[in-house]
Amino acid sequence: MIEARNLTKVYGDKTAVAGVNFTVEAGRITGFLGPNGAGKSTTMRMIMGLDRPTSGTATVNGVPFDRHAAPLREIGALLDAKAVHTGRSAYNHLLAMAATHGIPRKRVHDVIEMTGLTEVAKKKVKGFSLGMGQRLGIAAALLGDPQTIILDEPVNGLDPEGVVWVRTLAKHLASEGRTVFLSSHLMSEMAVTADHLIVIGRGRIIADAPIRDIIAGQGLSRTRVRTDQPDQLQQLLAGTGVTVARQENELLEVTGLDPRQIARAALDGRVMIYELTPLHVSLEEAYMELTKDEVEYHSHITAGAAPVQPGGN
Repeated sequence: MIEARNLTKVYGDKTAVAGVNFTVEAGRITGFLGPNGAGKSTTMRMIMGLDRPTSGTATVNGVPFDRHAAPLREIGALLDAKAVHTGRSAYNHLLAMAATHGIPRKRVHDVIEMTGLTEVAKKKVKGFSLGMGQRLGIAAALLGDPQTIILDEPVNGLDPEGVVWVRTLAKHLASEGRTVFLSSHLMSEMAVTADHLIVIGRGRIIADAPIRDIIAGQGLSRTRVRTDQPDQLQQLLAGTGVTVARQENELLEVTGLDPRQIARAALDGRVMIYELTPLHVSLEEAYMELTKDEVEYHSHITAGAAPVQPGGN
């Protein structure tokens, strides 16, 4: 279990993390999401004892990371896959880590096999691709057979087979009762991997709930409607918080009303509809709605606009 209580980190006049509170429970996969600059990496670094909190606490299995007698056996983490001595082989990198924690050599062979690095184990890390580096980082995280695992962008650089492997691994670890805490910018992958989400924005927790509740809680009810009277129906449905977009000549997409409300308005206005299909909101849509006021940088490129060429006036 990971617990953050009033966890705060201030750099000069910038507050990177502002008094956050959350619990990452064992036996499930908890996703950690947030825009760039939201405080994700700083929070993970404080959990791992790499950054000292300005105030508040972060504990792993009830104890701050730096107070664990054998930290690799308690918590394994992939925070930066490049933080490896590039002159060493993958095997020697893991062997050196194992030696400092009293981990048997057999475990090194086990994690190398588990992460698919057997054929490159004796090669120097400097020749590794991004995906191979990620696998080595995951092997290092699993080396101490820890109860708690933190993975920051674990599928970065992996091919489709590797992405599925990470997903399967995370689910297996959680099924064993371990605590699994991971971040990813791939919403489609997070949607099929995580059970619970914690979302941070501008250093504050803005959501902490099961993934299905976060999707449902954004009120993004969308419905596809076909009618031979689209203009009339569009006028009938107009109102605060309602968006009606024309997709084709007789096809509308309505946001902000559920199908029952649309059907009632059409009946009252004597407009015939011949399709009424609820559309499922994706995690990406829910996330964008949730964090729309929390992003540090906003793009103003509209659909169909040509990107600005480098060096243009």
